[in-house]
Amino acid sequence: MPRTSSLDGLRFAFGTLTVIPVRVTRWDREAARGGMLCAPVAGLAVGAASAAVGLVLLFLGAGAPLAAVATVAVPAALTRGLHLDGLADTADGLGSGKPAEDALRIMKQSDIGPFGVITLVLVLLAQAAALTQAYGASWAWGAFAAVVSATAARLALTLAARAGVPAARPEGLGAAVAGVVPPRRALAAAVAVVGVTAAVGALSGAYGAVRAVLAVVLALAAAEALLRHCTRRFGGVTGDVFGGLAETAATLALVVLSLG
Repeated sequence: MPRTSSLDGLRFAFGTLTVIPVRVTRWDREAARGGMLCAPVAGLAVGAASAAVGLVLLFLGAGAPLAAVATVAVPAALTRGLHLDGLADTADGLGSGKPAEDALRIMKQSDIGPFGVITLVLVLLAQAAALTQAYGASWAWGAFAAVVSATAARLALTLAARAGVPAARPEGLGAAVAGVVPPRRALAAAVAVVGVTAAVGALSGAYGAVRAVLAVVLALAAAEALLRHCTRRFGGVTGDVFGGLAETAATLALVVLSLG
């Protein structure tokens, strides 16, 4: 098997986690490992795009609420709502209270149940409200919050794809990436993201650095708690669970960055 290059990993990350037209040339475990390690880079690109749209609206005279809604909409558009759909399906599966096999079948259905609808509404409202508060503090802090949340969301996927986390189904994106990342490399990616986030947050002072670190750490902790719960309930991870983890991490990061 040919050795995976960093370009293969980037293609896999952008080709599977965004709608950016990237040709995925390899679809094997090695490429998946590189792709999941590069997931935070894809998140950085998504976050930068969402922040740019929000800032353009602010500079054109739109208020913080409208800029916040647009900032939330961009990641949804750049993923075709994939992560939001996964969040809704995961909520329906968990909320059903049924055994793993039945819950997984519910998650595969094309419709969205009441648990999914309620979860989507609350998460999107929380994200928009948090970003409104962040933009209200300053345009720079709002843009920073958008980038951090998107990056933390994809970092949560890197950690969820670590070795030892099984797939709930033998097919699908979850099975393709489950267990592909060595734990040490996943931890190294997390340390790198936290370090860069702290450094950028420090531009607004020591308190900004602390808030930035807390945002990423608490976002990952929330995603990890959901991951463990889903693994117990479903027997492993699915593509829907990955989507739910991303939105959970993004929301927690935004909420923390909106405080203070």
